[in-house]
Amino acid sequence: MSRVPFYLKERLETLRERVLHEEFEASKLPSWERVVLTWAVLMAFWVVVSGSFRARDLALGAAVTLIIAAFMRDLLTEDIRKSGHIVEKLLYFAFIYLPQYLVIMAFRLLESNLKVAKNVIFMDINPGIVKIKTDLHSDTGVTILANSITLTPGTLTLDVNKKLGETYLYVHWIDLETLNREKAGEKIKGDIEEWLKKVFW
Repeated sequence: MSRVPFYLKERLETLRERVLHEEFEASKLPSWERVVLTWAVLMAFWVVVSGSFRARDLALGAAVTLIIAAFMRDLLTEDIRKSGHIVEKLLYFAFIYLPQYLVIMAFRLLESNLKVAKNVIFMDINPGIVKIKTDLHSDTGVTILANSITLTPGTLTLDVNKKLGETYLYVHWIDLETLNREKAGEKIKGDIEEWLKKVFW
């Protein structure tokens, strides 16, 4: 038997990985924007944790978080998509994207809690594991999606599989409504994936 098909498959996989890597590198934020975004997040965390608005504490917090942000800039911002001005990104995230995510998750949590309560009361449980596809490629985006799915009662993300430029999640579903991968993905992911695609690649 010829090894040509296996060789071509390996070459195709290598080529797809290279294209994805080039797309990722092209969509990265400039270094200074990554420092500013990381600094803004760390500074907000500093204010919440310290609980102080005195000028001396804020100045100390700003200096310390700026030094940390300079070294840790890729940790929080490596997977964020490139679009618009830095101020626009901060304002959009703080006043549009974050509240959208919180509202989406609140409704998903309420809906899932009611469904699980109904399943438990009526003993109508049909558990199963389903494989769903996600359009997200970045590690941060996939991690947030997997954790959001796990956070909602009745679903638990078991594994993430990346192969040939596609990402699949294996999800344990307490009430397996369908075996169709697309329909199951729509029901499990809901609006969360669409929201994440606005921020992550």
